[in-house]
Amino acid sequence: MSDWTPDEVMTVNAARALAGARTCFVGIGLPSTAANLARRTCRPDLVLIYESGALGSKPARLPLSIGDGELADTADAVVSVPEVFNYWLQAGRIDVGFLGAAQLDRFANINTTVIDRGPGRPEGRLPGAGGAPEIAASCREVFIVLRHSTRNFVDRLDFTTSVGHGTGRGDRERLGLRGGGPVAVITDLGVLRPDPRTAELVLTELHAGATVEQARAATGWPLKTADHVATTPPPTDAELTALRTLKAA
Repeated sequence: MSDWTPDEVMTVNAARALAGARTCFVGIGLPSTAANLARRTCRPDLVLIYESGALGSKPARLPLSIGDGELADTADAVVSVPEVFNYWLQAGRIDVGFLGAAQLDRFANINTTVIDRGPGRPEGRLPGAGGAPEIAASCREVFIVLRHSTRNFVDRLDFTTSVGHGTGRGDRERLGLRGGGPVAVITDLGVLRPDPRTAELVLTELHAGATVEQARAATGWPLKTADHVATTPPPTDAELTALRTLKAA
C-alpha cells in the first residue's frame, strides 16, 4: 500500500497523537475516526468518552452521531449528560479532548457556530457548540484535526465557539480555564503546535510530499515555521488497512 490520500495521512497522524492517552473525549467526524483508529492500532486500551454519556465505547463501525446506539451498546457504562460534564470533564478527569473545527485562528480558537457569508447574504449556520467549549476548557490537552485551507485557517474567526489560547500565552489562566488547551493541530499537510512563548501556532511537521509553501498558501495568516520542520513517517500498511476497514464498516 504505497499510495494514500491526504485525508488518510491526516487521520493516521491524528490517531498516532493519541498513543500516550488513556482517556479521550471524542468529537464526531474526523476526531471520532482518528480516535477509533487509535483503538485499532497504537492504543487498543484507549477509553473513548462521548458527550451523550457513553463511557468506554468500542464501536465496531464509525458512529453517525453522539446519539448513535452503537456507542451505548458497546460502552462500559452509560451515564447522564450532566454527569459526563460535571464529574468527568469539568473535574479534569479526561486526558485528551479531540475536536474538529470549521474555522481556526492562529491561537487555535475554534468556530463551529456561524460563518459570515458576506454583505447582503444571511450568515451560514453551522452545527454549533455542543460540548466543544467545555472540552476545550477542561481537558488536560486538546488535539484538533481539520483540513488545511484558507477557508478553515483564518486570520479572524467569524465567531468564537471554543477558546484555544485566546489572544496568546496566559489568556487561559486569566479566564480560569483549568485544561492545558490545544497542543497540536493535525491537518492533511502537516502538524502545527503552539509556540511555547506566544502560543501562536507554528508549523512543526509536514507529511510526505507536502511543502512549507503549500502550508503557508493554505493559511489565512503569515504562518511561522519551526527552525527544523520534520517529516511525519508515512502510514504503514497495518494503519491503512485498519482505517479502510473501519470506514468500509
